[in-house]
Amino acid sequence: MNVRSSDSYDALLVLSFGGPEGHEEVRPFLENVTRGRGIPPERLDEVAVHYHHFGGVSPINQLNREIIANVERELTQRGMDLPVYFGNRNWLPYGTEAADQMAADGVKNALVLATSAWGGFSGCRQYQEDIQGMVRHLEEQGKEITFTKLRQFYDHPRFIQQMADSVRESFGKLPAELRAEARLVFTAHSIPTAADNASGTPEDGPLYSQQVREASELIAQAAEIADFDLVWQSRSGSPEIPWLEPDIVDHAVDLNEKGQKALVVCPVGFISDHMEVIWDLDSELMEEAEKRNMLVERVATVGPSESFAALVVDLIEEVELKRTIEKLGTLPARGCTVNGASCAEGCCTIRKRPAA
Repeated sequence: MNVRSSDSYDALLVLSFGGPEGHEEVRPFLENVTRGRGIPPERLDEVAVHYHHFGGVSPINQLNREIIANVERELTQRGMDLPVYFGNRNWLPYGTEAADQMAADGVKNALVLATSAWGGFSGCRQYQEDIQGMVRHLEEQGKEITFTKLRQFYDHPRFIQQMADSVRESFGKLPAELRAEARLVFTAHSIPTAADNASGTPEDGPLYSQQVREASELIAQAAEIADFDLVWQSRSGSPEIPWLEPDIVDHAVDLNEKGQKALVVCPVGFISDHMEVIWDLDSELMEEAEKRNMLVERVATVGPSESFAALVVDLIEEVELKRTIEKLGTLPARGCTVNGASCAEGCCTIRKRPAA
């Protein structure tokens, strides 16, 4: 018999970015993502090609459904009866639709897992704004649900260990003669440097890039690898606007020209194989590497693993059971917040991204 460890929370909402699941959905989805940013139509046409190359389907929705199924099994194994809902910011099923269903089901006090490990506007603040939008949506109907967003988890022991195990597995796939000289390269989604600076405070520095750096250091240490590079990918902004650099493909070319023959590339910034992973890494990077006769092993993302499901339920138990927060990093903790409140004073204060 399933037994709730506490009756304070009555649901979990997995809140994500969203993605199209057919050719006809690609353009409306991209218009949702870029609304209000002044993106020219020809830029949307360029990005749409990435999706059409894969049948108009982003893998993100199905990957999130797999995460939810794994989390449901983990909840059952731990004796927790907590229904799990799914909502997106930019495409079906929308977060507001999930909120409607939750209200109809009698949910009053829900936990929220945002499918991002990081701070910053895109990784954290926008999810807080999504929650605020769901609260307003329900209030307009005379309904109310309290939403508590689970903390950032980039330095959770399970996240670090699973990524380290996957890094070691990728090194093991290389020919024996190349393993010792292969270079470990971590990559995450680039953002404008102004947005990175606004993710933290002047005293503490940019939160997003520091978190990615610290996670990379912890993973490399756990994998017993002494040296690595941290680079960025998926830039979409105007050339006149500074973004985090270097780009993964540019960096791979530079390394190869200096004699590097093999890379292990770890997409630490992504929970699952999103479009950015399968296009920028599995397509563009691999094509460039093949031209140069350079071997690249791409590390698996953490999302589909049982370990990640256990991590999610750990986060739930931290709130439900008031457990001590498990973290390996040294940066200030960014904890749970209610109804879209900021996780810390001055954190993720940027309100608009520069137009791409």
